[in-house]
Amino acid sequence: MKRVLIYSHDTFGLGNVRRMLEVARHLVQTSPEVTVLLLTGSPMLHAFRIPPRIDYVKLPCLARDTTGRYSARSLPLDLPDLVKLRANLIRSAIVDFAPDLVLVDKKPFGVQDELAGALESFSRARRRPRLVLLLRDILDSAAATCGVWQKNGYYEAIAAHYDQVLVVGSPDIFDLRREYAFPPFAAAKVRYCGYIAREAASRPRAHVRASLGVAPHEPLVLVTPGGGEDGYQLVSTALEGLARTPAHRRPRTHVVCGPEMPEHQRAAVEAAAAAMPQVSVQVFCDDMMSLMGSADVAVTMGGYNTVCELLTSGRRGVVVPRTKPGHEQLIRAERMARHGLLRMLRPDAASPASLMAEVQHQLDALARAEPLPRLQAMQGLESVARSLRELMGLEDAGGDDSDGPTLEQFAAGTSAGWSAGAVAVTQ
Repeated sequence: MKRVLIYSHDTFGLGNVRRMLEVARHLVQTSPEVTVLLLTGSPMLHAFRIPPRIDYVKLPCLARDTTGRYSARSLPLDLPDLVKLRANLIRSAIVDFAPDLVLVDKKPFGVQDELAGALESFSRARRRPRLVLLLRDILDSAAATCGVWQKNGYYEAIAAHYDQVLVVGSPDIFDLRREYAFPPFAAAKVRYCGYIAREAASRPRAHVRASLGVAPHEPLVLVTPGGGEDGYQLVSTALEGLARTPAHRRPRTHVVCGPEMPEHQRAAVEAAAAAMPQVSVQVFCDDMMSLMGSADVAVTMGGYNTVCELLTSGRRGVVVPRTKPGHEQLIRAERMARHGLLRMLRPDAASPASLMAEVQHQLDALARAEPLPRLQAMQGLESVARSLRELMGLEDAGGDDSDGPTLEQFAAGTSAGWSAGAVAVTQ
């Protein structure tokens, strides 16, 4: 049995742990000879279904505010003491679990460099596990990301410690090697895997709509800010827009607040919705694809997982991205909107009236049966799992589907995989 240890970056929202748990789930479902131990500080991991051959070690929680500063979330500890505690737990788990492969999410040295000691110990060990860095399509703006990576030595960390860098995205949407000025020695290790398609809805569309009291041919709008920690503005703007809409024109709307929305904000959402019979509310859903599949238009933020849910479901989306503390969601929404995959509204322009206008635009397009482009590069889970199996010797390396240049091609700037091409979409 091969052992995989997954380190999940986790300080804000549910996106990272959901993505890494999905990778773990797909890996064990397709590889009976693999077991996974997940390390995470997410306070919501227990709310997700954990399949057999996956377990987790819960690290003490970190928090990150809208300026990007870290702190202890629950324990009365200074940040250095909390990071030291987490680092010791990580090292102990690695020693005792003895993984064949370690998959690290987002930060090469972990949050606040808490993985640095473990990485150094690997370099001195007789039996070294394979090391893989998993990056989502977009990290932040080029200026912010390049500055952080240069300052913290992340490019050099890839060269020194990692066997491969897997990117769950498409270079046609955002080529991080070029956008983030990856040196040739780091770019040569990058392998593009495609976006992570979500699992198919577990409940039929008609069943979900009936449970919400939605008539068969009645349009349904879904409003969801993901984890919800900073999603109140989006939800309250949508509810205010609905309240200003005449009742006979108000679309049937279902709101999922997200489990991390503060209680007083959730209470305000429920109170506002109670005044409108067309609006229903729930706090959390662990089967978002069924809800997404039951809707006709989704109003969301621009997180990676939510956008992948939109792309997988084929639903029309109105995305209002977060712009603090970073611009990741804004860049993703802009790039996707440029290819017609969704509609984007900047948060500083998202008034109740403008948001409802975008929703109505999508409902009108639906009524006219306008085709919606579909992104083809959605094979992320299988590509990641195949790469990990290859590194553990469980699968022969086949053809190179990395879309990545060789070191020499990247240095010369001549690889077709390096140049930006037309994104592969279908109507």
